[in-house]
Formats: sequence, structure tokens, C-alpha cells
Amino acid sequence: MSVKLQSFGNKVVLVMNGHLDTATSQQMQDEIQKLLAKAGKFEQLICDVEGVSYISSSGLRLLLNLAKRHPSFRVVEAQPEVYHVLDMTGFTKIMSVDRALRKMSVKGCEHIGSGGVGEVYRIDDDTIIKVFREGSTMEEVNTEMTMAKEAFVMGMPTAISFDVVRIDNQLGLVYELLRAHTLGACLKDEPERIDEFAQQYASLFQQLHDIHVPKGSIIPSAKAHVKQSVHHIARYFDTASIDLMLQMAEMIPDADRLLHCDLQAKNAMIQDGEPMLIDMGEVGYGHPVIDLGNSYSSMVNLVGDYEAIIGLPRELSSELWMRMIKYYFKDEPADVVAHRIEQIDAVSRIRNFSWLALSDSFPKDLIRMCQNLFAERVLQQKDHLLEVCATLSDWKA
Repeated sequence: MSVKLQSFGNKVVLVMNGHLDTATSQQMQDEIQKLLAKAGKFEQLICDVEGVSYISSSGLRLLLNLAKRHPSFRVVEAQPEVYHVLDMTGFTKIMSVDRALRKMSVKGCEHIGSGGVGEVYRIDDDTIIKVFREGSTMEEVNTEMTMAKEAFVMGMPTAISFDVVRIDNQLGLVYELLRAHTLGACLKDEPERIDEFAQQYASLFQQLHDIHVPKGSIIPSAKAHVKQSVHHIARYFDTASIDLMLQMAEMIPDADRLLHCDLQAKNAMIQDGEPMLIDMGEVGYGHPVIDLGNSYSSMVNLVGDYEAIIGLPRELSSELWMRMIKYYFKDEPADVVAHRIEQIDAVSRIRNFSWLALSDSFPKDLIRMCQNLFAERVLQQKDHLLEVCATLSDWKA
């Protein structure tokens, strides 16, 4: 059994290897005390047990003593056998324990699509993987898993991930999707079926928006998230521009409908002819215009490399969206549908730029392009956009 200490600012990591049993525990305890004494002051103590293949009751007591002396103590990279012991003995309830993640590679895998939070690849016929951008946290990954499960319980056809993995320095979510392909890929392969795909696309929105999110649910407010995202991009826009976007967002009526908030052609999968949702990291509740505005922003008015992000020619993707919205409002008169599209378009102008909040490392050229487009798409049409947003109160959800 061996242990070494690594320091990272105010964080100290004990890296253990071997069998942590009765014969080695006392030796380890003495060695750890010496290492921590030499380390001086620190704020967080982490025990990396990736190299520990066995742990006995004596080893458990060693960890418990460390946890008692250091309130910020964490155990990380616990292999399945060790994690099972820690879980069965209740240690996972009295201290933070992170299991080791299975390591995977996407080298040579089919690239399905790109987005603000990561890339999606097909591993094989049965599984796909979403690789989160570098710097994403386990909390972000867990949020997506939790939102997907919550939406599934509420009745949405949602792909549920079954494993969190590590791809080099990035985190990934693995989904089981038998014979499933993105809506965009299906449309690209069979553009003559665009009307059928538009109906399936509309049905996903309708199923979502028919669901009322109960009070007290863990599903967050989409409107609050919109405003939070606008505040986040204040580094890129002047105060007047931020205030204008917040004013437009505030005009969105409150509602309790379930929203995906990023339902574009890559985030809908077709499995055995039936549509289902993936990429549930932005799920929220609120007024349907937020959901439809966000999708319009992606499918029609996307800022950036359109085909690289959406995976379709803009004209084809825009046509899909326009057909979808007519099916979504199929029972409404033509003048009402035209008015709703105008309202959706106005709200989409917020998403055109608030998506920059998805990362703090977008290229400077992309940020400058957004700043220039903001003047054209928002500032020059300020009065019209505010007039349209003021009519949102007539859209009862």
C-alpha cells in the first residue's frame, strides 16, 4: 500500500494505491499524518482511491477519521468494488464519495452534431454519447440526467442516459437509442418526407406543452433562466442592450407548461418511427413561446456556422420549422398563426444572443459577429419588437 500527496493551491489530494486493509491501515495513517503536517494550511482534502482495489473495516475507519478532522473531505475515483463497500456501509451518506467513471473514446465514431454545451457521437447501433465541453462539471451532467428523468416521469418520450463516462478530460453521457437517428439526419436522408417529419416535430412540442409542471417540482423556471442568461452576457453588450433584452423577456407571460428550451432537429430522435427527446440540460417550465422562440432561433435565425451546428442546409431546416408551426397551430385561423409566428420571432431575438451564456470560451470572432448582428436584429427594430412583445399577453397558455 502506498500514498503520495499532491497540492493544488488550497486543495490537497492524497493518492492511494493498493489494499487498504488491517495490515496496512496503521502504516497509512502514520504516513498520512506526516504528509499532511508537511502540507501546511489547506482548505480541502481529497482522497483519490482510483488505485485502491480493496478496503476493509480498518480502512473505513481511516477514512472516517480523516472526514471528522477535515469537514471538506471527499473521496473520489472509487472503483466499483470499493464504491460498493462504501455505499453498503453508509459512508456515501456521511461523506462525499465519487465513483470512478468508465473511460471511453470517440475516436472514429460518427459525429452526429455540435452544440453550445458539447458534441454528440454514435458509438454503435445501440448507443450514442453526448460529450460535454471541456470544463463542464459533474453538476451540469447530473442536472441533464435529472431533468431527463423528470420529463420522462411526466409523460414525455425521452431518452434516458444510463452511464456517465470520461473521455480524456471531458465528461460524457451515454444513451441507449436502438435504431434511432436524429430528426435532422432523417430529413437529410429523405427530404421528400419533410411533411411527415414536420408533423412528428410538432407532436413533440404539443406533448411537452400539454404537460403542466406542478408547484414544488425540481423543474426550474425557463423565464428566470432566460433572464439569468441575459445577465451572464453583460460582458459582451452595453447596459442599454442588456436592459432591452430583459425588458423583452419580462413581457413573456408566466405559465407552467413543460419546455425543452432547445428543441431543434438534432435534439429530436426518431426511433422505430416514433419521435423522442434528447439533450435535456435546459428543461424548464413556462410559456410555450420560450420553447418555440428558442427553436426558431436555432432552426431559422441561427448565428454561427449553420450547417456545422444544425447539420442541415438552412433552407431545408427553415422549411421544416415553418411546416411544423402550422401543424402546431393547426386549429387556429391563418391570421392568428401569422401573429403567433411574429411573436415567436420577436422572442427568438433574445435567444439569438443569450446562448453565448452557454460557455465562457467562445471565439472572439463569434462574439464580435453577435455584437454586430445585435444592432441589426434588435436595436434597429427595437420599437417593433417591443410592440410585438407587448401583445404576448393575448397568448393564453
